[in-house]
Amino acid sequence: MDILKELEEFRRKDIPYSRVLGSMCTVPHPIAIKAHKMFIETNLGDPGIFRGTRELEEKLVKLLGEILHHPNAKGYVCSGGTEANIQAIRSFRNLRRSDKPNIVVPKSAHFSFDKIGDLLCVEVRKAELDEEYRVDPASVESLIDDRTVGIVGIAGTTELGQVDPIEELSKIAIEYGIDLHVDAAFGGLVIPFMDKITKFDFELEGVSSITVDPHKMGMATIPAGGILFRDERYLKALEVMTPYLTSRSQWTLTGTRPGTGVASAYAVLRYLGFEGMGKIVKRCLRMTEIVKEEMEALGFEPVIEPIMNIVCFKTEHAEKIKEELMKRDWIISTISNPKAIRLVIMPHVTEEVISNFISEIKDVLKIIDVRPQ
Repeated sequence: MDILKELEEFRRKDIPYSRVLGSMCTVPHPIAIKAHKMFIETNLGDPGIFRGTRELEEKLVKLLGEILHHPNAKGYVCSGGTEANIQAIRSFRNLRRSDKPNIVVPKSAHFSFDKIGDLLCVEVRKAELDEEYRVDPASVESLIDDRTVGIVGIAGTTELGQVDPIEELSKIAIEYGIDLHVDAAFGGLVIPFMDKITKFDFELEGVSSITVDPHKMGMATIPAGGILFRDERYLKALEVMTPYLTSRSQWTLTGTRPGTGVASAYAVLRYLGFEGMGKIVKRCLRMTEIVKEEMEALGFEPVIEPIMNIVCFKTEHAEKIKEELMKRDWIISTISNPKAIRLVIMPHVTEEVISNFISEIKDVLKIIDVRPQ
């Protein structure tokens, strides 16, 4: 059998994005694909060889920093939000040595923080949420003690797309003299382009680091995550010596790092510019409003009014609906508190995709014979 034909057979088993409404990833922008191919053999783990790629990474970090109100931010492009979150907390821990370190995160935090607790031997304390599923600053404050190395806020929660009160968390961080990490893996390339002004980034004095993933709403090729710090001392806290490479040291978690994510992310942001990114975000928000209206017409109620291009609908039958849709090669996700189906409206979601999805879900409701609630 021809190897390429064999590969094609496996690839055909993948579900196309046109039937995916549950993922925070999307079809890469055409210019991202071209840039990816140009940098296919690059390895940022050895920057002395790939000097141009390293310079490009520095330009991308500056560009992301400009979007997040700090053009002098320091950081690098990593595999994704999980690695970025690990590195932020690892830096905090290393800067504030403690016998039994802990961090305070919202109950809505991404599961990567559970991995962090295990990997870094850091206690993860989970703060309560308010009625709108934002972290309660009073609960955060109550969990801080002299062994707390940092607190975390989310700008675009994975389940609901909610934004924590980062301004209040920033004040808490300053008051207690601890670091604040903002997980904006999704929201970092959404919130800056929305009409509503929401302070969540380095504009706030207490924010020490931010996770932002260009392979989500930045439409870069996978993998292209990002971790940005307020200054270089956070990177220095991660540094290890690399005597046999072309660089003296490195502060990244992984050694080998593809330059493709850097090139594709930079290409998209430069090609579209702030205005172009804004148009894409606003289009996604418009599609979110359309799907919300269509689902409400079927009797579904949103868990919260969508903050960005994520919307969840309450139903006791969430798992049944998800399973039946999956049989038809439609991908959505569910949340458990409250029970709901979750839709992420990425750039590949068009009005035609929404129309097709609504037709399918109408049939599903008939087949499983349940009411939306």
